[in-house]
This record gives sequence, C-alpha cells and structure tokens, in this order.
Amino acid sequence: QVQLVESGGDLVQAGGSLRLSCAASRSIPNIDVANWYRQAPGQQRELVAQITGGGNTYYKDSVKGRFTIYRVTAKNSVYLQMDSLKPEDTAVYYCNVVVDDNSIWGQGTQVTVSS
Repeated sequence: QVQLVESGGDLVQAGGSLRLSCAASRSIPNIDVANWYRQAPGQQRELVAQITGGGNTYYKDSVKGRFTIYRVTAKNSVYLQMDSLKPEDTAVYYCNVVVDDNSIWGQGTQVTVSS
C-alpha cells in the first residue's frame, strides 16, 4: 500500500508563503488525480486544488491566483505552493491521490496564518 507523507506546514504571517509537499512511498505512475484538501476547526474538509494525470488543474475560487498545484513525477511528489496567505487559509491540509479508484490520504500538515 502506498503511503503519503505531507510536510511544509508552519506558522506564517498574513501575506507570506509556504510550500506543502506530499511524498509517496513509491512511484505511482498512473495517478487519476492528486488533490489537496483542507479542514479548518469545526468545518468540513474542502477541496482546495486538484491536478489530473494529464496535468489539468482546478482551484477553489478563494485560492485562485494565490495557490499553485504541481507534480514532480521523478520525486513521486505533489506540491502546493501557497502565496499571499490569509488568516482564513488556516487549516490542516491533506494530500489525496486517487489511483484506479483507490483513494489514498496523507496524515495532514498544519498551516496557521496569523493576522
């Protein structure tokens, strides 16, 4: 079973940047989609960004123009570059990969944005 490990979460001031990483324990050559979700306290988990196996991307409206999702296949990794961070971006961020209809989740990484 492939495992995903997220890293890069931190405490940052509003307007700052972070890059989240999601590393797979082995190569996953045929990813259907890779997603970054987030969950704030008392809120439902929500999809923030998605990249398909063909490289198409989707972003939640509130992060468009500020967040960028990308893959580095050679490193078995998916990244989320987050710029111009806002306090409302504070949440636990989760990496999710879907392969052949199997959904794999990481353990999450905390992002806290102070005002």
